[in-house]
Amino acid sequence: MSTVAKRCGLKFDPPSIVVIYENKNTGKMRKRVIPVRNFSQYSDCSRAAERLKYHVRHSVYVESVSLAQLERLHLILRDHLRGLSLEESLAAQRGPGPNDEDLNKLSDEELNRRKAQMDELFERNRRRKNDPDFVYDIEVEFPENSVRETCSWDNHSDDEF
Repeated sequence: MSTVAKRCGLKFDPPSIVVIYENKNTGKMRKRVIPVRNFSQYSDCSRAAERLKYHVRHSVYVESVSLAQLERLHLILRDHLRGLSLEESLAAQRGPGPNDEDLNKLSDEELNRRKAQMDELFERNRRRKNDPDFVYDIEVEFPENSVRETCSWDNHSDDEF
C-alpha cells in the first residue's frame, strides 16, 4: 500500500501519534492513531522515534515523516509527562538564539540534537555545482573608505622575528 503522510500530530490522553495520510491508490485521506506504549518521562526520545519509524505495523504510515519530526513529537510528549505545558515545551525546543548559549554546558543528548539541527541547516543552505544559483568564483570589492579592523600581528614588523 502506498501512503503519504500529510499531517502529523500528538494526542496526550492516551499518549498517541496521529497521522493524517493519503492513500495513493484510492486518493482518500485517512487518519491513523498510533498509541505510544512503554514511554515515560525518562524515556529516550530518539530511540522511541526510531522504534516507531521502523515498526512493522506503523512504518507504512510514517515512512514519509522525518525522524526529526517524530523525535520532536516524542520530546513534547515527554515534556508533558514531566508536567510542562505545550507552550513551555515548544519554547524549550526553539531554545535561545544561536549566540546566546554555552554549548559546553549541554548534556550529550542535547548537544547531539543541536549538532543535528546545525547539520540540517547547513545542508539546506549549501550550494552545489548543480544548483542554478551556484557561482564558482565570487569576487567582492570593499570600499576604500571602509573601516579596517586591526590585529595584534599588524603592529609587528618583520625585523622583530
